[in-house]
Amino acid sequence: MHWIYSPALSSMNGNFTRTEPDMYTEELLQHVRRHADEFVSIRRDIHRHPELSFDERRTSDLVAERLREWGYRVERGLGGTGLVAQLRRGDGARAIGIRADMDALPIHEATGLEHASCHTGVMHACGHDGHTAMLLGAARTLAERGRFSGTLNLIFQPAEEYGKSDSGAARMLDDGLFDKFPCDAIFAMHNAPGVPQGHLVFRDGPMMASSDKVIITIHGVGGHGASPHRATDPVVATASLVMALQTVVSRNVDPQETAVVTVGMMQAGTANNVIPQNARLELTVRALKPAVRDLLEQRIVELAHSHAQGFGVKAEVDYQRGYSALINTADETEFARRVGVELVGHERVTPQGPALTGSEDFAFMLEQRPGCYLLVGNGDGSGPSGCMVHNPGFDFNDDNVVVGAAYWTLLAERFLADGAPAA
Repeated sequence: MHWIYSPALSSMNGNFTRTEPDMYTEELLQHVRRHADEFVSIRRDIHRHPELSFDERRTSDLVAERLREWGYRVERGLGGTGLVAQLRRGDGARAIGIRADMDALPIHEATGLEHASCHTGVMHACGHDGHTAMLLGAARTLAERGRFSGTLNLIFQPAEEYGKSDSGAARMLDDGLFDKFPCDAIFAMHNAPGVPQGHLVFRDGPMMASSDKVIITIHGVGGHGASPHRATDPVVATASLVMALQTVVSRNVDPQETAVVTVGMMQAGTANNVIPQNARLELTVRALKPAVRDLLEQRIVELAHSHAQGFGVKAEVDYQRGYSALINTADETEFARRVGVELVGHERVTPQGPALTGSEDFAFMLEQRPGCYLLVGNGDGSGPSGCMVHNPGFDFNDDNVVVGAAYWTLLAERFLADGAPAA
């Protein structure tokens, strides 16, 4: 996951009063807690042995072995190292999909924890180890309780962190994910540092931004730094372009919309007295709506070429579309909210949190099926569980293994008992 958390989330719970768990929910929580140590142990084992995108072989083996033990039909190889576990009960016609991501990041861990990564330069710095453990916990609980009628499709996805349009979600879809495993609705969850542990955050509509990478190469004519009139300087043109790009959002996008254009890299030259032949920029571009995304691409490309022409140089623009904007559907999000309130109470649910300018490839699945992506608070204090994701000091909060497993269990049981979600 590629996102930045806004502290505003933790203060947006509204004036609600606690609803105590009913007998059904309390029984469910007790069932999940009986196996909590096992799934915390699995989470820490996965954390010790992190694997990068499309290399999640050990993790996939571990997941598949457990799921088969509990009676699931497991199909492997979707999207490379991805898998889907299916379980049917009764004669219900409904089918639900729940997704967990499995990959780690190329970051050297600095937590100093006993279960820290044993692979130099690779760690679970985003909590996908926890997401996998939560869904495994739900898988066992759902199989043992059997309180649903319909089809469970548990999707264990590789390469969410890949950052390109052919990420794990996209490749699973290309391999026929929803043709082989039809789903009436799909759901996914991510931990959120900075939000109190166990609190749930929802948002219908655009929740996370699209993420595009742009490489702009400015081609000039190199020469001696002492004779700039005999060269065509790409550095000056590129420096001016960086400033001009700051107007793409401020002077083209409706102020009520969300968009980001960030120049993250600028490279040019190798010596102080040499005007280089070329200069290079790399940008990240974010938007919450497809129309705004299209506008940003149009204006960036136009601006690069016209700006280059004004300086007598040439611009080459490589515009690489990455993840789509993640857009939750209204009915499924309201259904997911109601399940959250039933499990943890009103005061621990944020019904409509702010949109995030990070990105998530679950967006590709939501383009094909209705559903909801939600957040679970990882903790708002100090220490690894309160540390921002993609940081060498991060760790998933083990208390969320129970919360996440119970939530997925209740969501699936309600969905496959109540039929289609209703507002």
